[in-house]
Amino acid sequence: MLPSVDTDDEWDAVVPDETVMRPGAAALCDRLGLRNATLTRYPAGSQPVYSVGDRYVLKLFPAASAADGLAEARVLAHLQGRLPVPTPYVHDAGECGNGWRYVLMSRLRGSDLAVTWPRIPRAEQDRIATEAGETLAALHALDPAPLADVLGPGDWNAFLDTQRASAVDRQRDRGLPEPWLEQIPGFLNSVPLPADGAGGTGVLLHTEFMREHLLIDASDDWRLTGLLDFEPAMIGHRAYDFVAVGLFVSRGDPRLLARVLRAYGHSFDARELLAHTLLHVYADLPWYLRELPAPPQPTLEALAERWFGAG
Repeated sequence: MLPSVDTDDEWDAVVPDETVMRPGAAALCDRLGLRNATLTRYPAGSQPVYSVGDRYVLKLFPAASAADGLAEARVLAHLQGRLPVPTPYVHDAGECGNGWRYVLMSRLRGSDLAVTWPRIPRAEQDRIATEAGETLAALHALDPAPLADVLGPGDWNAFLDTQRASAVDRQRDRGLPEPWLEQIPGFLNSVPLPADGAGGTGVLLHTEFMREHLLIDASDDWRLTGLLDFEPAMIGHRAYDFVAVGLFVSRGDPRLLARVLRAYGHSFDARELLAHTLLHVYADLPWYLRELPAPPQPTLEALAERWFGAG
């Protein structure tokens, strides 16, 4: 049995420690009838995740993030067979002691799109962008109501207000220089965001739709073979999902973003998407500024067009 993990200090002590995690994962596999399967831990990701032989993936959630485990299992079951790109099938899910939860899911074929991307021919990159837009359109067309009991935030507009109030402090904590910080309040006040959310016309959001969460098969004409990691899913305005698209799929390439949006069937103002970026739960502007193309001027207006302009 895995030890309790309720605090950040306990997380840091337990979750990275394979001398603790692996025996617990192995014991759970025994309980699930997978006694002889080989366990291999994936190096990336915030949660401990193991391949279990060639067929399964075991994802573990300590008590501190148990709600995420419940959400992921429910969302994956809701999505099964309903998107153009495969999502993992849930074979089992539940509690496994000391507040831990688990999801045993199918292992999808393919490799990490982020790793594979530089080897993909330009024409196939364009087609992948189209497939990504079609997948998001299908996701957002699903009725999220059956998931409202496990997905937040409940009141989308109140969530945005809370994020707006803390936007400057959150970026300051991440090391954003003062000249950028000074622009945030005025920029957010200048961008009208539509009233939308879980109580009305909100959609099911992945919230981290990025190359790192997509799988690709080079042997199958570079087809997308999987969409992963629904633990941070939410119900809210569809523009919120295009933050990760612009930052981590098109990565400031207007050609790719235009293809995603055409396939999706809707366009967004670049300023609206940067506003949602600043309001996003995981926003880290200093990191994005290091990783993505620089704007022609050090202003949020120029940054919006550089990262989210679609030509």
